[in-house]
Amino acid sequence: MTLLRRLLIAVILSQAILISGTLGYRFIEGWSLLDSLYMTVISITTVGYSEVHELSRKGVIFTVILIMTSVGIMAFIVASITQGIVAGQLRTMLGRRKLEKRVKRMKDHTILCGYGRIGSYVAKELHRESAPFVVIEKNPERIRLLEEEGYPYVEGDATEDDCLQEAGLEKAHGLIAAVGSDADNLYITLSARALNPNLYILTRADEEAAERKLLAAGADRVVSPYLMGAARMVSAALRPNVVDFVDLVVQQRHLELQLEEVVVQDDTKYKGKPLGESRIRQDFGLIVVAIKKASGEMTYNPSSETHIEKGDILILLGENKHLQRFKKSVQSPEIIPEKRIIK
Repeated sequence: MTLLRRLLIAVILSQAILISGTLGYRFIEGWSLLDSLYMTVISITTVGYSEVHELSRKGVIFTVILIMTSVGIMAFIVASITQGIVAGQLRTMLGRRKLEKRVKRMKDHTILCGYGRIGSYVAKELHRESAPFVVIEKNPERIRLLEEEGYPYVEGDATEDDCLQEAGLEKAHGLIAAVGSDADNLYITLSARALNPNLYILTRADEEAAERKLLAAGADRVVSPYLMGAARMVSAALRPNVVDFVDLVVQQRHLELQLEEVVVQDDTKYKGKPLGESRIRQDFGLIVVAIKKASGEMTYNPSSETHIEKGDILILLGENKHLQRFKKSVQSPEIIPEKRIIK
């Protein structure tokens, strides 16, 4: 029996005994409805007040039955309420422990600081991409929203080192600082960079002047939602078809065509060969849009003479299944299960 059903039954029984007692005294003793109701209330609550009127033999027997019945019903009501409180606290405690274990198991994940208007959209996109992430948020209302969505979270202030460490900063791949204050984002960036020098940090900036400070604090990239929004509106007005194409391949609204970046960890198949002889187009059906070298140099529309080297980041356009197959082929052998190594 569910807790709600038990409480509903308890309410019905309490009302039933109140009505039965009132009607019983009314017909047995012939009292008024008010006197009968009063006698019923003081009997079932066992407050110990004296009878309204002297009871007859039948009235005494009825009172004994009424008190015994009401005691059982009151015990049932108290037990139901207690069970609800204990069960709720137990569920909360177990749920919290389960959440903590889930966060501790994470690695190579993204830490999202802030679940406001920007942060909630970022979380939705990360979830859609099946990318592991954990949110740090201190607002109780936003915490409830996170629980409803089922996203892993750490309740606390992202500017505090303890919260960042609880979110698994040392094992994380990246951090997105998306709180509403540039000052807080700056502090988060400083703390995160000090705790994990290899972390990729993407941070939000509302003021244009904050971008330089955030980059100096250790951010790898700074994004201004307002500047990006304005630039997109201009592009949509002047080049709508280009914007539509970018939406299809970048936001993966097209199930077949996607734009993805792949890090070359194993260049055994391509070492010493120019791009024209790599057969990436023939074997995987992919187009190499750009190559970013380990030095940071980006080559757009690389020529057929460009060589692929270990550590290069390839920007590829093609179907998701072919992208995943190519990604496996250039992973380091030690991180691929033996049965999946492509020879």
